[in-house]
Amino acid sequence: MPIPAIPSIHDPELAARLDARIDDKTKPQGSLGVLERLARQIGLIQRSEHPAIARPAIVVCAGDHGVTAEGISAYPPSVTWQMVENFLAGGAAINVFARQNDCALHIVDAGVNHDFGARAGLVDCKVAPGTRNFCEQAAMREDECARALEAGMRFVDGLDCDVLGFGEMGIGNTTSAAALMAAFTGIAAADCVGAGTGLDAAGIAHKRAVIERALRLHAGAKAPLDVLAAFGGFEIAFIAGAMLRGAQRRMVLLVDGFIVTAALLAAAALQPAVLEYCVFSHCSDEAGHRRMLDYLKARPLMQLDLRLGEGTGSALALPLLRAAVNFLERMATFSSAGVNGKNG
Repeated sequence: MPIPAIPSIHDPELAARLDARIDDKTKPQGSLGVLERLARQIGLIQRSEHPAIARPAIVVCAGDHGVTAEGISAYPPSVTWQMVENFLAGGAAINVFARQNDCALHIVDAGVNHDFGARAGLVDCKVAPGTRNFCEQAAMREDECARALEAGMRFVDGLDCDVLGFGEMGIGNTTSAAALMAAFTGIAAADCVGAGTGLDAAGIAHKRAVIERALRLHAGAKAPLDVLAAFGGFEIAFIAGAMLRGAQRRMVLLVDGFIVTAALLAAAALQPAVLEYCVFSHCSDEAGHRRMLDYLKARPLMQLDLRLGEGTGSALALPLLRAAVNFLERMATFSSAGVNGKNG
């Protein structure tokens, strides 16, 4: 399976022009902090001195996980398909926040253990009705993992957007994400595992033991695709593929919380340059996400103690992306306003 070639956004000449525009705005240099760095990054991604956020989209991808057979979730697997129904009905948090921020929302079934039939608003990319229990065997066969990645790439090929945010839904996917985190980063499982859907201390300890057992079983999985197949979910592989294609098409990639960042670990292991296209919306309240972000040397835009998933952090970060490009386009400049004391 061909992995998209992703160009670096590094462009010293364009970066210098963007910096000059930013520094010419009627403000002390650096006084808009992260927004200045964000405007520069978006300009480099879009290869423009005049970056714009005109067509944002968020994809929420759902899949079920065989590891739920190990009792690692406070909720039954049926909640996955029930939440997909909620997305389709417009009643979930991500629906509210997407509408609020004038953002297109796409709901994808990558591997839910439910027959939805043909449904308006649901993108059917189902590889299989859920993964296998990775405590007993690889979660996905090699061909299944490839199909999920390719489905994510094809999906992005059909999009017309400049910002692509990611969300997910899948009971058991924090366990999958924690296992991927441990396998890709080498961080101890105990530092990757959190409460997920609301486990107590005993539940977290059991979840950690399950992941440690799986890591021993799949100790031979070293190549990125082998790790993803061993521990991933269909929705996670789909997101990784969508990230790779989105970066290849020079979209701004808006990264949500713990599970989406785990998908990014897989994408970055395949193509490290994908990280240059990423804006990290927030630091999740799920234990392990801060360590994951530190591993990636990522600086999130917000700290809201979110741990819902669904792409909610991505949607809530959109006003900050718009603020970054809008100040660059709409603020007066020292050179045009006749104001002195540029650095004052």
